[in-house]
Amino acid sequence: MTPADLSRTVLRAVRRAVDEDALRAPVPARVRVERTRPGGSGDYACAVALQLAGPAALPALEVAAILRERVAAEPGVGRVEITGPGFLSFTLDAPAAGDRAVLDAVREQGLAYGHGDALREEILQFHHAREVRAAVTGHAVRRLVVAQGARVRVSCEEASDPDWARLGVTVDAHGTPPVPLTGIRPVPAGVTAGELLERLGPDAARWGLLRPAGHDRAALGPELLVQGEANPLFRVRYAHVRARALTRGAALLGFTAGHAAHTEPVPDGESHAGPAPYAELVPDGESHAETAQGAGHAQRTQEAPHTPYGEGPLPYDGAARPLLDLIADHPGVLLAAARHRAPDRVARQLEAVAHAFFDFHDSCPPLPAGDEKPSAAHRARLALAEAAGTVLAGGLSLLGIRAPEHL
Repeated sequence: MTPADLSRTVLRAVRRAVDEDALRAPVPARVRVERTRPGGSGDYACAVALQLAGPAALPALEVAAILRERVAAEPGVGRVEITGPGFLSFTLDAPAAGDRAVLDAVREQGLAYGHGDALREEILQFHHAREVRAAVTGHAVRRLVVAQGARVRVSCEEASDPDWARLGVTVDAHGTPPVPLTGIRPVPAGVTAGELLERLGPDAARWGLLRPAGHDRAALGPELLVQGEANPLFRVRYAHVRARALTRGAALLGFTAGHAAHTEPVPDGESHAGPAPYAELVPDGESHAETAQGAGHAQRTQEAPHTPYGEGPLPYDGAARPLLDLIADHPGVLLAAARHRAPDRVARQLEAVAHAFFDFHDSCPPLPAGDEKPSAAHRARLALAEAAGTVLAGGLSLLGIRAPEHL
């Protein structure tokens, strides 16, 4: 069960309590579920009982008790406790099943992982000044809220700069009554879209404009082009490139995240490549084969059907756990970024995923080395690496930034 699943589960419990007349209060549009803070109880916590206590004219502890019995009966929820003045704390059942649910959701939804319909009832208009940072921010916010189901119209107070199109910006109308995007600090005078494109290119320019919070100064210096770990944009895109390379390396070794590998040689001329985990990222005609890591892999292997990621609990502890937790939290981050009109939240999330990916990659290699044979552990690690790559590509796409196959 993912955090988004748990949020919907709690919301269903509230609705059922209202329908059964056990609780007389309006059903909220959404329920916020957060990871338990250090020292807290359970895996996740929720303050919905405190939120409903006033409208229901009941003590928060009594509201919590009404919801507790209904949530505890849901599949995937192991234990529900009431803590403090009326917080609900949830311990999920079968962590391995929850891990698999996250990975399955990423594989099924691909680049749309984290998109939803929470804003489907909203019809929005954003209006911005004729200024490059406001225009790029407005375009990114449009992508975020559309990904959550809203309908959006973007207008500019004057005719748009022709160079905005090269930054991926589109404007629906000009000079309409303003419903402004506020709190966006403009770039220094003289910095135009054309100048940024010439100096940085579209991807680095968009990252420099969107990564800082709207009220902070945009960092638009040459550090955005540094091809090294000091540059967060490089780290994010390089993590995506490494994830794609792992998939190609695994295909060369004859296994995928969902298949075991046999040691019988592949007949000459037969292809090694298995299905791409997020094939929409692979240009037509591109090969998945790439030289694998390590030595001793001269013998080619042939894949055979197997239970996805192997059988039994997934080996996700140590450095793997923070990465999986970030991937599980990704839908909530995208929704919060859309609600708060804050694309910088997406950028920070991608930086965190990239950092966790490299920690995981270095301590839990997804590909076998030397004479080691591909195992269920390698398939599970590969599945997590591929999920990280998908999250990184999808997040960059929402920011209007390319996720290249190679750097």
